[in-house]
Amino acid sequence: MNAAIPQHLNSVKPTLDPYGQLLRMLVPRASGIGFYDARGTALWIAESYDGPDPQPVVDEALRSAPPATTGQIDGFSRDFQGAPAYAFRMRNDAGEVIAVAVLLTRDGENRPYSFIQHLVQPALECLSRELLARNTLGLLSRDLRARDDDLDLLLMVAPEDPDNPQQADELGMLVQTCVDHLGCVLGALVVPERNVAICKARTGAKPQVSILTATHRHLLNWSQLQRRTLLINKVNRAPGGLPPYKILSVPVRHSSGRVTGFLAMFRESDAEDFDLRAERLGELLGRKVSAVLQNNYDAATSLLTRPAFEVQVRAALATGAGKGPNCVLYIDADRVHVVNDNFGMHVGDEVIGKIAEVLRRKPRPGALAARIAGDRFAVFLPDCKLEFAEQIAETLCRQSAELSYARGDGTVQVSVSVGVAELDDSPTGLAHGLASAEIACKAAKDRGRGRVEVFQESDQSIVRRSADVMVVQRLHEALERDRFVLFAQPILPLGAEGGEPRFELLLRMLSAEGEIIPPEKFLSAAERYQVLTKIDRWVVQHALSSLKPQVGLLRGRGLRFSINVSGPSIADQAFLEFLEDALQGSGLPPEVICFELTETAAVSNLARADRLMQRIRALGCTFALDDFGTGLSSLSYLQSLPVSTLKIDGSFVRDAAANPRTESMVRAIAQLAHTMGMETVAEFVETDELRLRMAALGVDFGQGFAIGRPVPLAEVLGDLALYEAMAEQRG
Repeated sequence: MNAAIPQHLNSVKPTLDPYGQLLRMLVPRASGIGFYDARGTALWIAESYDGPDPQPVVDEALRSAPPATTGQIDGFSRDFQGAPAYAFRMRNDAGEVIAVAVLLTRDGENRPYSFIQHLVQPALECLSRELLARNTLGLLSRDLRARDDDLDLLLMVAPEDPDNPQQADELGMLVQTCVDHLGCVLGALVVPERNVAICKARTGAKPQVSILTATHRHLLNWSQLQRRTLLINKVNRAPGGLPPYKILSVPVRHSSGRVTGFLAMFRESDAEDFDLRAERLGELLGRKVSAVLQNNYDAATSLLTRPAFEVQVRAALATGAGKGPNCVLYIDADRVHVVNDNFGMHVGDEVIGKIAEVLRRKPRPGALAARIAGDRFAVFLPDCKLEFAEQIAETLCRQSAELSYARGDGTVQVSVSVGVAELDDSPTGLAHGLASAEIACKAAKDRGRGRVEVFQESDQSIVRRSADVMVVQRLHEALERDRFVLFAQPILPLGAEGGEPRFELLLRMLSAEGEIIPPEKFLSAAERYQVLTKIDRWVVQHALSSLKPQVGLLRGRGLRFSINVSGPSIADQAFLEFLEDALQGSGLPPEVICFELTETAAVSNLARADRLMQRIRALGCTFALDDFGTGLSSLSYLQSLPVSTLKIDGSFVRDAAANPRTESMVRAIAQLAHTMGMETVAEFVETDELRLRMAALGVDFGQGFAIGRPVPLAEVLGDLALYEAMAEQRG
């Protein structure tokens, strides 16, 4: 602080940045935040701070550290050049200080140290565990290097040059290294769910695949059942037994700890026994393999991630993998949003997994498949002419359509749209090829879905036609002909006390044929062509007119209906006047209406958002901040904005059950909201496990498929008594 961030911090900063953001969220008026190790060396410093260097505060915290109990976080506050500074010492299990966190606040901020510590305690405990884990791993690594001269060889990573041929086969290189270094006749890596089966012999020799064929089932069963290393030095030569080789097999684990495969080394029966050193090195390499798999493969589909896909394709092209032309497929699953709406997002994930399973069956030797984002995939086809690539794409289309299946009273329809393009020989051939294939894929969707389109330069003007132009025409038609419909999704209390349900009003567009079109299919076009405010007016008018006949039932109850307001409407003075007139003329109790603003929209239009919220709140309505947590820059404005509810973004909710850091952030948001007198709502609560977890973390309300699915507003208004009973049952 008060100086450039040291160059050596560049590699550390990204991993500690979430903790800095979390502290800024918990203490919005903090002007500077820094983390320091036990020697006072900076680990991470907030870039935005340009005030005095807090090093004296850090030095004082280290110099004056009293004895402390295990795991205790302690510290002090003091005036630092005219403004309050807070220092927090983090300790290990022996009570030794391992790090110091410093928060510098603005002049005029004078909160007691105990109050600030109470706010930041969850974040600092999480940071302390992170630093302790790093220190433990660092000590282990240094100790192993000192004891084994060959450790660097076995932990060797693939070259950073993406065009280096070895980069495309990092796992193969690791297996080959282990075979040569341990003097083995064969090495094998088998991870079925990742479609990985690597077999390597000594350099220059041909692998005896029959050895792996005879043993792989036994070794996989052993690894998954026993979950530990198998060491066989006494060779069993009995008929029908294992081949006469000494075997060292170590389990390969998923990040969750589940065993997914094995890494095995084979020596001849008269070779040297595998000793403790070989066992230890094999286990280290097994952990390295697990890390490579975790980094390079998508956890949900077992396909390559996009970065790994691009690296491996570029490396394959650099080695001349395709003697002839090379092609790429861009694959987009059709109507996954419909599956999500009708059956739940977990069924949508099932569909994505089934499509990925089709892609894992290599359609061509050397082919590479990846999940590049959400419900989109890419396949690289080496040495493949465009005509043959089109045939492969047609086969994948047909196989995907055959995945459709019955579920409950409905049918989950599965289909994909595929774009095909040829890669040129330029350095940017892959990027251009993927972009061309994506354009062709969009054309396939425009022309009916479930089909294949080939990118042709002669068809470029048609392929590049903006889909938004057609969508915005449909939007204007829908507004003119009243082809929108309101759905409502319940928001229910998570605590034992129960209570009245709340609802968020969700907009759907109707096609000329009556098909329901979700907002993600038209909102981008509405934003680009300035139609959002017209849509917001439609929603307000129809929401109020639908609720007005129920005014007698709604008055005096805790029911609340949330209406979303877009960024352009926030900035529109005429919309504010329209909103005031509509509310005053509705005759509805104002407490029944809550308006939701996204965090990003509120911060982007802060002054106008504050004016709108203050004037509408004066009428008796409330406000919720939607997608909370995605735009941390807005947190410092929470004290001024009249917000009564924070809706925690669904990405945090989904990740909280598996990620301790995210769980700590959710807990911290709930704690922050309660401190400021606000309520919290967890979005995308899709399972009962998440519902219970959110309740345990202190979140007040839940919204998602585990709470209730969106249904037409008319049905909700006709069945309010049922929702009230549901709320009492959940209580």
